[in-house]
Amino acid sequence: MMRFALPIRFGIATSGSLIAYFLILSLFGLHTNVFYSLFNGVITGFGIYEAIKYLRLQDGEAFNYVKGFSAGIVTGFMATLIFTIFFAFYTTEVDTGFLQELSKVWFKDYKTEGGIVFFTVAIMGFSTSLVLTLTFMQLFKTRRKN
Repeated sequence: MMRFALPIRFGIATSGSLIAYFLILSLFGLHTNVFYSLFNGVITGFGIYEAIKYLRLQDGEAFNYVKGFSAGIVTGFMATLIFTIFFAFYTTEVDTGFLQELSKVWFKDYKTEGGIVFFTVAIMGFSTSLVLTLTFMQLFKTRRKN
């Protein structure tokens, strides 16, 4: 469990940043524009990058691809899980008209239910975490000596 303490902390910090960004967008009424969600990838990427970098500095020579990859995945998945729970709470309890407003703007021809939107948010976060972790591990992997 101790080997996941660092990625969990970075995941919680990353999810806090994602939540803060969403709430700032909602203050200005921009949270229904899905194009602003592209910045979520930047926030998540920064959290994953920092988790892997910090783990590499902490482990030194003992750092390997598996440790870095698992740190990135745990960080991203933890951030996604917490943000998705917050998003579900926000859309069902705080701003109950959010899904209707989102549907009016983006899904004119389809009836969207909350579950599919929450599922989409989670899948987007998980896939972003996987791709960014694989990308960053190309920077952090140790080189073989011939």
